[in-house]
Amino acid sequence: MASFVMRVWLADRPGALGAIASRIGAVGGDVVGIDILERGDGRVIDELTIDLPTEELIPLMLAKVGELDAVDVEDVRGVVAGLPHPVVDALEVAADLLGERSVGSLFEALVAGVGTTYGAEWVAVVDPEGPVVLSSSEGAPPGPWLEAFVTGTRSAAKDSGAAASASDVAWAGLEVSGLALLVGRSGRMFRARERRQLATLARVADHRWRELVTLDGMRAHPARSS
Repeated sequence: MASFVMRVWLADRPGALGAIASRIGAVGGDVVGIDILERGDGRVIDELTIDLPTEELIPLMLAKVGELDAVDVEDVRGVVAGLPHPVVDALEVAADLLGERSVGSLFEALVAGVGTTYGAEWVAVVDPEGPVVLSSSEGAPPGPWLEAFVTGTRSAAKDSGAAASASDVAWAGLEVSGLALLVGRSGRMFRARERRQLATLARVADHRWRELVTLDGMRAHPARSS
């Protein structure tokens, strides 16, 4: 048995998801998980976790699903280490962040956790004013590019009154520290649920950063804590 995640666009109407599940079942597959990424304008973007007897059945499954009206498959990828659970995965990253004991390890945990949760090609925590890259994964763009990206998207969001970002890069601000968290991947656009989840993880990291900085200050000036 092999497990895969299929990102699919479908009509936002009763029975649409059931029709897809029926086609998957027709080739011996089983839908074992559903994650709604985004919905609007009469369409829904879902990620379906599917068990198939063998990887060789993927082309046949895609052909069966492709016969349905108003259904488009954006991406199919294998699950390497167990079934994904978007909510639990993010909660585990948040728990790890709250347990970190230094600013350096906090950012390292944020980069590693976000990279795994989002299947990212690169992740970085930067100080846009520097620009200084405080922590990053292998393959992350250089500091000046990251700084320019944050500055540009912030300006665009301010002008339009709405959040703005590229489809293959998601970012979230750490408002207290003034830092920014950026995530990049190709082939799968970042959707509304993913961006909201990323912003929440950034808030958790920002909160823990404030606690650690305050604690370091109290250690440096013990009289202030008495």
